[in-house]
Amino acid sequence: MTFDVKGKYALVTGGATGIGLAYVKELLRNGVAAVAVADLDDRKGDNAVKELNTEFGSGKAIFIKCDVTKADELTATFQKAAQTFKGLDIVINNAGILDDSRWEMEIAINVTAVARGTWLAFDIMGKNKGGRGGVVANIASILGLQAMAGCPVYVATKHAVVGLSRSFGMPYHFDRTGVKVVTMCPGVTDTPLISEAHHRQFTDDLGKECGRELDSLPKQQPENVAKGMLHIIRNGSNGSVWVSEGGQPVYEVAIPERETIRVGN
Repeated sequence: MTFDVKGKYALVTGGATGIGLAYVKELLRNGVAAVAVADLDDRKGDNAVKELNTEFGSGKAIFIKCDVTKADELTATFQKAAQTFKGLDIVINNAGILDDSRWEMEIAINVTAVARGTWLAFDIMGKNKGGRGGVVANIASILGLQAMAGCPVYVATKHAVVGLSRSFGMPYHFDRTGVKVVTMCPGVTDTPLISEAHHRQFTDDLGKECGRELDSLPKQQPENVAKGMLHIIRNGSNGSVWVSEGGQPVYEVAIPERETIRVGN
């Protein structure tokens, strides 16, 4: 069943720059009533919302400062967005970092905050909690579908998002809540996440290997991922996993269920 985004209300974490901001613009461009932009950076958040309200109309975007690693702040962000908009219909858990030199922070942002954001979305949007149902889109990566030597913890976090989202996307949850969960796996995209990671961490041997591996993959602009996101929010089936890479149209990934394969004796 197609999900109509027109007139809906959304929350995007990490929404002030990069792919997150592209998601916000694509949603507003296609008729979403308003979006809450959650981000840690005051200046970038304020600037993004000013730009959005100039382009799309006053009141189309609000900024909520939020450190997604702090449970109380993330909870308050969801509550403020829901109170302002009288509910939520779309949540994109987008905030993430690529920095294996701070691997504990990487896990906190890329996994723990995504899990908490999904639970919060269920609490607000779930029909079993008085909500309207809706869509949660969690952001993994193509590295959530493959191995990479240079950033093993980052890769692990994105594998975790895929497993988390597929599990939340099972009928048990949807039948109770009416909330569809989908996963976006962007390829290498021209964003601060990549450029800042290159500048900050790709200096030691492990970092150089990570940089080399990333540089070997096809590149794209955030707008391509945003178009793919709109498609999967509208048309993606519950629990589905999608890839956007190399500037090409988004496509769904078929992940086989468990099958024992013996290697060797």
